[in-house]
Amino acid sequence: MKKMIMAMLVAVIGLAGHPLLSEAKDWYFKPAKNNQPATTEPEYEMLLNKYNGVYIGDTSKKDIYFTFDNGYEAGYTAGILDTLKKEKVPATFFITGHYITDQPELVKRMVREGHIIGNHSWGHPDLSAISDEKYRQELQKLKDAYTKLTGSSKMLYLRPPRGTFSERSLKLAKEQGYISVFWSAAYKDWVRDEQHGAEYAYQHIMRRMHPGAILLLHTVSRDNTEALPRVIHDLKKQGYHFRSLDDLMAEKGVSPKVR
Repeated sequence: MKKMIMAMLVAVIGLAGHPLLSEAKDWYFKPAKNNQPATTEPEYEMLLNKYNGVYIGDTSKKDIYFTFDNGYEAGYTAGILDTLKKEKVPATFFITGHYITDQPELVKRMVREGHIIGNHSWGHPDLSAISDEKYRQELQKLKDAYTKLTGSSKMLYLRPPRGTFSERSLKLAKEQGYISVFWSAAYKDWVRDEQHGAEYAYQHIMRRMHPGAILLLHTVSRDNTEALPRVIHDLKKQGYHFRSLDDLMAEKGVSPKVR
């Protein structure tokens, strides 16, 4: 009990010095309409520019960036990887500690097939609500597990769990060399037991597409898995190109280096 109280005091003290910087914010964007790019709050734009964050690419180019959040496995990731491989589409998978522990072979397959692995934290906490030290531990523990599994220490991108962040959490990410990656296209696809069919997923994804879109999808969705081949095929027909986050950072002239 004493240890628990001390831990809580340390966390409170760690946050007390940053009252304004630690104010929690939930990621928000105004969805694309008629192929016009999504937008977000001016305050959020300012914070992302200040702390190496990104939510959208070059809106003058018909490039799209696929990103997937992997908190746990529901049996669909292999099918998603099959489609990406067949269509030669790069993606970034943001994984948690549970995922890398539970599904090491899928993580190794992602790497083997040329995809980027991003940090989604070890335990999926609210990164705006934990101490600086706990924050660093969350990211480092995931990265260490990834390096042990794959032999690679390259982990440059961070996606805050649930899209919750603060100025302090963005600052800490930048100090550790990470690019904080949000999104400009998404829909409610993370509830495993709320599946509506491939057509539903297709329509929701396609209506949110725009030049420079960073698309967030969750791999627990059967609908996404079944809709993905058609989504990719039709986006190609519309003249879109599929790029990686590394491509986007190269265009921006940013070379993140995780400490």
